[in-house]
Amino acid sequence: MAEFEYHQIVKATEGFSPSNLIGKGSHGSIYKASFLQQNTILAIKKPSFGYHNDNYNKLENEIFVLSSLPPSPYIIPFIGTTNNHNKLLVMEFMPNGSLYDLLHLSKTPPSWPKRLEIALQLARAIQFLHEGKPSVIHRDIKSANVLFDSTWNAKLADYGLAVSQLSQLTTQPAGTIGYMDPCYSTPCKLSTKNDVFSYGVVLLEIFSSKKAIDMSSNPASIVEWAVPLIKKRRLDQIYDRRIGSPPELMEGTVKHLLYMAARCVSLKEENRPSISDIVGVGVVERVKVGPSWTSLLRKLIHRKFGKKKCSGDDDHKHNSKGKILLMELLADISF
Repeated sequence: MAEFEYHQIVKATEGFSPSNLIGKGSHGSIYKASFLQQNTILAIKKPSFGYHNDNYNKLENEIFVLSSLPPSPYIIPFIGTTNNHNKLLVMEFMPNGSLYDLLHLSKTPPSWPKRLEIALQLARAIQFLHEGKPSVIHRDIKSANVLFDSTWNAKLADYGLAVSQLSQLTTQPAGTIGYMDPCYSTPCKLSTKNDVFSYGVVLLEIFSSKKAIDMSSNPASIVEWAVPLIKKRRLDQIYDRRIGSPPELMEGTVKHLLYMAARCVSLKEENRPSISDIVGVGVVERVKVGPSWTSLLRKLIHRKFGKKKCSGDDDHKHNSKGKILLMELLADISF
């Protein structure tokens, strides 16, 4: 963990200039910091409303959690802190914004391969936290806390509310409305299933591009809107209208994940899958984003099942609708 002088940060952010403000988390503001001598750009989190309030405690907690985690490609990289009482959190700069921005503000909606890739990367981030020793529960999983690096890989950020299961009996419930598990009403209700609920909400958000809470819609909750449609198997009404239904080769995977999302947001915690179960469905882990993925998969199907089934017979039609797992097709190839 690197230590920075406070005056270095002040200089790099131009005195925390509003022009360098790039976002606000649950407990602080995030600034872009340019270190000209090192030719480096980093992100700085500063607690809101000074250093003598609950937001500062959350910043301290985030520093503690991030500094205790081993490196992971799915977690926002932690660089260090300042070395005085004006504590600041220094992280890797994420230049491509958040999942919230991509789904709700971008003029170009993400493709189906990209949506599936994001869904898996977020699931792996949560799995990394839940399978740690001890397990860490994020408690604030939402699209605004999923950030993209320079190559558009998704990383989970904002650990101000994160807790270890060891402290579950003393931690008051917290989270974001629309994503927070309604079953999490008392400290003793804290579990990894709370994060699974939040992940289910984000999964619905990824596939529909609807906000978790939209007061202009009826119902306002994405869960109350999507789950009845999933139960009625009217999945085409959930898909983001800007891109339509998923391609045939991905349709089965998308459907499976939507059914999984409905289980994630179940009010019966025992019906929710573990995050490991969800990652097991992530059959697009090695599919690259771009126009070539369809032709590549057709070649793989041809190689695995023979020329006849690639010519459009009934068996191929059956398989192309998702009955063939991409994981099976990609088992013998690396990208």
